[in-house]
Amino acid sequence: MTTPLALDGTVVEMYDTTLRDGAQQEGMNLTVADKMAIAPMLDALGVGVIEGGWPGAIPKDTEFFRLAAKELDFASAQLAAFGSTRKAGTSAHQDTQVRALLDSEAPVITLVAKSDIRHVERALRTTPEENLAMIADSVRYLVGEGRRVILDAEHFFDGYVFDPSYAMRAVATAFEAGASDVVLCDTNGGMLPDWVHRIVTEVRAATDGRLGIHAHNDSGCAVANSVAAVAAGARHVQGTVNGYGERTGNADLLAVAANLELKLGARCLPEGKLADATHTAHAISEVTNIPPYTRQPYVGSSAFAHKAGLHASAIRVDPDLYQHIDPTLVGNDMRMLVSDMAGRASIELKGRELGFDLAGRPEILGRVVDRVKESEAQGYTYDAADASFALMLHEEVGGERPRYFQMESWRASVHFTEAIGGDGECEATVKLRAGGSRVVRTGEGNGPVNALDHALREALVGVYPEIEQFELTDFRVRLLDTSHGTDAVTRVLIQTSSGAETWSTVGVGPNILEAAYEALVDSLVYGLLQAGVDPR
Repeated sequence: MTTPLALDGTVVEMYDTTLRDGAQQEGMNLTVADKMAIAPMLDALGVGVIEGGWPGAIPKDTEFFRLAAKELDFASAQLAAFGSTRKAGTSAHQDTQVRALLDSEAPVITLVAKSDIRHVERALRTTPEENLAMIADSVRYLVGEGRRVILDAEHFFDGYVFDPSYAMRAVATAFEAGASDVVLCDTNGGMLPDWVHRIVTEVRAATDGRLGIHAHNDSGCAVANSVAAVAAGARHVQGTVNGYGERTGNADLLAVAANLELKLGARCLPEGKLADATHTAHAISEVTNIPPYTRQPYVGSSAFAHKAGLHASAIRVDPDLYQHIDPTLVGNDMRMLVSDMAGRASIELKGRELGFDLAGRPEILGRVVDRVKESEAQGYTYDAADASFALMLHEEVGGERPRYFQMESWRASVHFTEAIGGDGECEATVKLRAGGSRVVRTGEGNGPVNALDHALREALVGVYPEIEQFELTDFRVRLLDTSHGTDAVTRVLIQTSSGAETWSTVGVGPNILEAAYEALVDSLVYGLLQAGVDPR
């Protein structure tokens, strides 16, 4: 792609701070083991520098660097230790925090320093000249000890707007002391792309040192601000996977890399590594235990998901007509969503995705479209329930879905006493026929739905042992038509995994149990069908 800002192979260093700045996100608590698991993923992706934390200030970060020195062997990345410049009124070699950075054995040390004179005087409570001396002494000492030193100029943009002369003196001081990079930080996250571009352009004209950008997302512009900084001359970008971080987060490093590589022609990751972006984003989500954001640019499951029938008609002719890039470039894929907005083209493409060739079968397409619209009017949704939609296609194409069992009856109950320390007792009983026999089983659980799930599995596992591999991984409930309060229609979405594959099913009913039962049955039937199991 040719644009006025094309970077034509310009190398931009990707610096990941997921393990430090990203870990400050509300609700995230990375253990040392978590960090040891995530760091190799970042190295495999090809980022240039991985910031591991603040050794000496945070005990678990100190432990992480101790283990990393012994156990982590990166293929390409360098490990960075984060910390602050020396304290006012002391010397760098006597400062315990500075010494802890050296003790971490990290080859890269990133120092945070004040560049906004207001922060120097009000937060540090020292003089402007002493702050500059703190920068110079700390950088010079650590460089003298053989470390690459990066200086994060905290609150740089706000400080530059207030007093550009002092902000620039902080930058010049760091470079003169030997810093390899000075990173301009939008610490409060309030900048806009035009402002960032103008300021970085002015700083670039005043210094020959390599500049970086560290953007927060409080204005919703962290990625755009990072790209604007690179367009203006920055060659080092700091960010986090999935945009993790304090408040509204940091710049999403994956989106920045994709924009720079695919839109502007820069080189951010080793050849071919951008295709690992989606896998890396989701794998790290598993470790952080924060569900992936489905609408995340480039790597989200909905990033290339199409719902409107008009879009589907065009995509059937040429996918590029409604996609800004080929999703495989970032390891993602196109998906067709089925809803009451779907036309025949959407159903045909979704069918193809699920293994059904519906081309040239207008009667089936028409019936499916009508069923989808009628079902969604009743509260069903197939956007996130591909497995239930696949079973609908089985019915329309083959005449019926596989009948693995015949349910005779089921019930679930909760017994609760007000006695102190008393626990609610939940159990469910199913009576069904499978494998030529009548089976009656009772299951207990920590809720009526869980008890019903256990009862179904107990009843079927003797005939279909494959069910032992199925695990319910997510369960979501939504009340529809809430004007009726507790009498509202209930929709349940269930996600199930076999270890190798994950699928989602939907159920709708007048109460949570009936809706859950339908979704549970669909889940078991679809899982057995995908496993190639014939009814017994």
